[in-house]
Amino acid sequence: MAKKKEVTVEERLRALYDLQLIDSRIDEIRNVRGELPLEVRDLEDEVAGLNIRLEKLNASLEVIDNDIASKKNLIEEAKALIKKYSEQQKNVRNNREFNSLTKEVEFQELEIELAEKHIKEFKAQIEQKKEIIAETKERVKERENHLKHKKSELDAILAETEKEEQALIAKSEEYKKQIEERLVAAYTRIRKNVKNGLAVVPIERGASGGSFFTIPPQVQVEIASRKKVITDEHSGRILVDAALAEEQKTKMEKMLAKL
Repeated sequence: MAKKKEVTVEERLRALYDLQLIDSRIDEIRNVRGELPLEVRDLEDEVAGLNIRLEKLNASLEVIDNDIASKKNLIEEAKALIKKYSEQQKNVRNNREFNSLTKEVEFQELEIELAEKHIKEFKAQIEQKKEIIAETKERVKERENHLKHKKSELDAILAETEKEEQALIAKSEEYKKQIEERLVAAYTRIRKNVKNGLAVVPIERGASGGSFFTIPPQVQVEIASRKKVITDEHSGRILVDAALAEEQKTKMEKMLAKL
């Protein structure tokens, strides 16, 4: 059986830097989208919330309409009773019966007065709710127009970048499989902990990329020898020499151009 070819440190460094270049391009694409997906989601939630509010307001109008109908029925019943008691008063045999019927008539008159007061209050509530409904509908219309505009922006960006992003994500996963799990885990951890997601950086003017801390000459020589994986003691980033970085950038630009 043929022996599995051992991967050299230099090959690991090249693979790691390639992975960084791919992931950085994915970051660039996502930065172009910026906060748009979140804005769209927030607007969708806001519109949904406003529509739920409209449903509740319309439902409350139905309840008030039913309450008004109920009060109107009560008034009609009270009027019928007043008529009935008034007719009975014509045939009473004594003052006691007459006074009792008078109290019943007065009670029904109070019921009518109270019901009419409630109807007036209900109608005022209806007018108030109708104003709120009109304002809410206007708000929904304005938010829906804004949402349509933001979705259009997002769709345009996605149309330009989605295919490339998906291809890059697939490439990123492909490269990760070529690198040992220990290094991928370290790379992922560093990316999460450093600014701009740069976990693998070249030496620039004697310092690690994105850092102002100078790297000692002896360490620079070790990095250039590509014999072991070296990290920046200040930022924790994995370091590669400028020549290797330039070579991989050129190679990666050609690959990305084909995507």
